[in-house]
Amino acid sequence: MAKNFTASELNGKFGELAGLCRQNGRIDPELYSKYDVKRGLRDINGKGVLAGLTEISEIVSSKTVDGKSVPCDGELYYRGININDIVRGFIGEKRFGFEETVYLLLFGNLPDAKQLDNFSRILSDCRSLPNTFVRDIIMKSPSDDLMNNISRGLLSLFSYDDRANDTSVENVLRQSVELIARLPLLSVYSYHAKNYANEGESLIIHHPKAEYSTAENILHMLRPDSSFSRLEAVVLDLALVLHAEHGGGNNSTFTTHVVTSSGTDTYSAISAALGSLKGPKHGGANIKVTMMFDDMKQNVSDWTDRDEVKAYLKKLLHKEAFDRSGLIYGMGHAVYSISDPRANIFKNFVSVLAEEKNMQKELALYNLVEGLAPEVIAEERHIYKGVSANVDFYSGFVYSMLQIPPELYTPLFAIARIAGWSAHRIEELTNEGKIIRPAYRNVHDHVDYAALSER
Repeated sequence: MAKNFTASELNGKFGELAGLCRQNGRIDPELYSKYDVKRGLRDINGKGVLAGLTEISEIVSSKTVDGKSVPCDGELYYRGININDIVRGFIGEKRFGFEETVYLLLFGNLPDAKQLDNFSRILSDCRSLPNTFVRDIIMKSPSDDLMNNISRGLLSLFSYDDRANDTSVENVLRQSVELIARLPLLSVYSYHAKNYANEGESLIIHHPKAEYSTAENILHMLRPDSSFSRLEAVVLDLALVLHAEHGGGNNSTFTTHVVTSSGTDTYSAISAALGSLKGPKHGGANIKVTMMFDDMKQNVSDWTDRDEVKAYLKKLLHKEAFDRSGLIYGMGHAVYSISDPRANIFKNFVSVLAEEKNMQKELALYNLVEGLAPEVIAEERHIYKGVSANVDFYSGFVYSMLQIPPELYTPLFAIARIAGWSAHRIEELTNEGKIIRPAYRNVHDHVDYAALSER
């Protein structure tokens, strides 16, 4: 059968149709105020609309003083325990902390030594893929977009699960632990498959080691020679801990709640969360920070010159530099104002890693930008509420020092955050809530139908 349009003509047709979509899909912004619609599920001050309850984590960005809400240094709690205390605990005992954090998020309590050892063994036993899965699924049609490849692989695991649609808590817990263990393999193997097929590089697939932690296995599987230092593994482990959970209202976790409330399977729910995290407004932010600094280093001749760096930051805000978005990436957060506790924790380890990697000059530039950006934003945007570095500001720099390719930055976020997604999915199922269905008000006038000949 002959085609009606050439590819070029078809693209032109979609261009015309897209114009109709934009013309007829635009809603008067004043209507949102008229009907008191909380756009983005946030109030006029940017505070999230209360849509649920959770016991999994808590974000504190303000405290009540004399009956008024006052911004404070940010605090983050996992199951009621301050993240600073969690990190101080496993770092002080010279242990890796991600496995302990996953246990805490899933089961609500810190494990004792025997429980932690048993759980780590379970994760290790689950750290494998079905026979021929790498060849038949991961190697088939590899893409430069790793998040989509990972999502496809995750959804394919549905077909290997005899109880894929069973949403009992026992079965969902089993599926969750398996996916937490398998996501590093899906991510790293997808990266190698992409490089082999699209970049002409050698294909090296390392099996995970039973005695390694999640962070150690990521570095072991990623690097052709499997070598890494203890500090590298410690810092990557810390990154996983800090990204593992961040309240129920962030976009990907809320997506997990929404999709879970429909009664669907675990693979579909986590795949939906992956799709959310992929968005540049969510999980892709640290890549933007790294790219912004690469551009800055090319266009600022003296990285130590405060005035020159400040001038570049002003260009960013005026859409005259980098991607011309008007943003200084890595600065500010939807919830935190004075400080992001995850960024504060990260900073202590970034300097140590920078010294090992001989990248103190780059670190000094990051520190300078962190100090200057709030000042520039206040001057140029007249925003004085407090703008601080968020966790993305340093995580991209850390990953670059660990020689992790940018394509894996967002997958690493997913490898960590699947712990929180899984805990929230189980919480949603345990409380047997209603399907999540907010209201949308129609603002289009009613019109009469016209026969085709009369249009």
